Amino acid sequence: MGKILFIDVDGTLYDTNKSLPESAKTAIWKAKHNGHLVAISTGRAPFMIEPVLKELEIDSYVCFNGQYVVLKGEVIHTGAIEKEYLGEVTRFAGEQSHPLVYLDEKKMVSSIEEHPDVETGISSLKFPYPEVDETYFENHPVFQTLIFCTAEEQLQYERSFPHLKFVRWHPVSCDVLPEGGSKAKGMQVLLDRVGMSMDDAIAFGDGLNDVEMLDAAGIGVAMGNALPEVKERADYIAEHVNAGGLAKAMHELKLI
Repeated sequence: MGKILFIDVDGTLYDTNKSLPESAKTAIWKAKHNGHLVAISTGRAPFMIEPVLKELEIDSYVCFNGQYVVLKGEVIHTGAIEKEYLGEVTRFAGEQSHPLVYLDEKKMVSSIEEHPDVETGISSLKFPYPEVDETYFENHPVFQTLIFCTAEEQLQYERSFPHLKFVRWHPVSCDVLPEGGSKAKGMQVLLDRVGMSMDDAIAFGDGLNDVEMLDAAGIGVAMGNALPEVKERADYIAEHVNAGGLAKAMHELKLI
């Protein structure tokens, strides 16, 4: 019986230039041919991964760090952040002069115009500066929010909003999720639907938002470029993503 592979995007599937290495592309095709189900597991929004989904012909994915799950093209789970909590965070961030970016499955919207940290963070994902609407969350479901602040300032949010989860993804920004949200929870939703267990799952990642996923999976693979605290939680350490680490790990694990 085949395994189910949950593969992070940035720093795992994509190299450090945000490009898809040919070795990774070939490995995914081989894994699918060998009977394994391949799913993307990312902090990104669905609209942000459309090109790679199309290129690899993948139709199952976990987005927003577990808040939006799709199996074979069908949305099987969504978990929006409560508007009350978003309002509280928005007011607090405004008092600190910290910009926010709200995300749903179709777009991202900034709370402020032309802020250098938003420009830095969003451009690192190869996307333009978002449109601006500080009240967007009031009329749309928001599955993840980005706060642009330092790691030290993030501690203020963690103390003030224990019902939310804050996970740093960039020196200038952290993700905001509902309390307990994680890629592992999104994985479990997908596994339950296909009748498989965590023992059948092999997860690949490199960032702080991958820790729960690597912990939960039958085999957790940290990339060579992963943060030290991520490697500590992995069962296997791959080579650096820029050195074909994903494909080599899949070969060594006898997936291809």
